Amino acid sequence: MSLYAIGDLHLSLSVDKPMDIYGGPWENYVEKIKDGFSHIESGDTVVLTGDLSWGLDFGQSKEDLLFIDKLPGRKLIVKGNHDYWWSTVGKMERLFAESGISTIKILHNLSYTYGGLALCGTRGWFYEEDRATGHDEKVFNRELGRLRASLTHGAAQNAGEIICFLHYPPLYEGYRCDKIVDMLNEFGVKRCYYGHLHGRARDRAIEGNYRGIEYGLVSADHVGFKPVKII
Repeated sequence: MSLYAIGDLHLSLSVDKPMDIYGGPWENYVEKIKDGFSHIESGDTVVLTGDLSWGLDFGQSKEDLLFIDKLPGRKLIVKGNHDYWWSTVGKMERLFAESGISTIKILHNLSYTYGGLALCGTRGWFYEEDRATGHDEKVFNRELGRLRASLTHGAAQNAGEIICFLHYPPLYEGYRCDKIVDMLNEFGVKRCYYGHLHGRARDRAIEGNYRGIEYGLVSADHVGFKPVKII
């Protein structure tokens, strides 16, 4: 059993928005995802850090989610900024069950244990106080609450180390979200993985140890469409 992470699959099997049009690493990316998961075993866990499907609702995203479901391993999913199909956990779990989706679990306001680890996470948010609108501040505070709920749940499991998974990076070159980073430190998080950054934006990613926390960018094009092994 091993633990992996990858984000930003940006599938569009039922909508006309294939990432192949961007060329470069995105050419034939669906097959690359299949190949990337070929080393995953049924007992492994893969955390998907958001932006899974371009579909605007479950109907448009169903084929993408079925595709993910058929990939090997257990999958834990975090919401991304383009996951417009995302609904309430109760509704999604019902739709998953009705559609025969059995290997995907939703990481939202809670945590999952993996061996001696607590796996926590949420979408996160880009927020700079001097530029924020009221709406941005409301969304940001909601995400802070969700992150705290997940970390609190993880800490209560007494599972040992807490690993955090976000969609938005909590920091990159020229930007640091103090409230999220401070919360990670508050709960003793030592490893944090995130997605969202693509293309030239990846050059601004902060990876490796930063003030006691190990950060890693796992967006699909950054990791060659192959889930990154964590444990």
